[in-house]
Amino acid sequence: MIAMSQLNPTPLSEKSTTDQIRERFDQDVDRFSVLETGQSATIDAPVAMELITQAAVAMTRPIRRVLDVGCGAGNNTIKLRQTYGQNFDVDLLDLSQPMIRRATERVAQAGANQIRHWHTDLRDAELPENAFDVVLAAAVLHHLRDDADWESAFAKIYRLVAPGGSVWITDLVSHEMDRVHDVMWQRYGEYLISLGGDDYRNKVFEYIDREDSPRPVTYQLDLLQRVGFDRVELLHKNSCFAAFGAWKR
Repeated sequence: MIAMSQLNPTPLSEKSTTDQIRERFDQDVDRFSVLETGQSATIDAPVAMELITQAAVAMTRPIRRVLDVGCGAGNNTIKLRQTYGQNFDVDLLDLSQPMIRRATERVAQAGANQIRHWHTDLRDAELPENAFDVVLAAAVLHHLRDDADWESAFAKIYRLVAPGGSVWITDLVSHEMDRVHDVMWQRYGEYLISLGGDDYRNKVFEYIDREDSPRPVTYQLDLLQRVGFDRVELLHKNSCFAAFGAWKR
């Protein structure tokens, strides 16, 4: 059995570029367009999506404008609209133009006011500061690389969130303790085998190693506070996936 601890991790400098990541997602729109199941390779994806949207509504009222970072096909914004029960403005940001097109169609059908598009990387986007009541970031921040990159991106998210607003994240995470890391990745591997056998597990582990550089949820919660958020909250963690967020005074 291949476990992540047995791989020779790809150095950060040799990870996939944003263009390479974009090319893969350009070809995978349909898989990300199923609200009921979310992304099947992610453990507890529907639960995490429900929790972050419920938390966003509980902590942030009114919700007037939402930024969906790495929006994919729009699942998280659609779920937030269903949970909130009212329309709001939506900014959809993604590297993939086909994903943005699909998200726009689906979000409009779900009910939205003005929809804006940002076909770019969060790090490059010239977004308005203090403008977003809710920022959603699902399965996207694990593409950040070194400590400086993580801190810069989280500081930017803080600047984008309006006073009284919040950010909610679901993502792949690593672990602080090597032995715990091994246990959690073995569990994840067993989950992937249950979906598609050994070949599917190996395929997923290979593209994680090539594309992703996740950090522990503890690291990210600490970073959210360090860049200025007043309160942080861990909503859910199962194996290598977590749902969490932060609120800005």
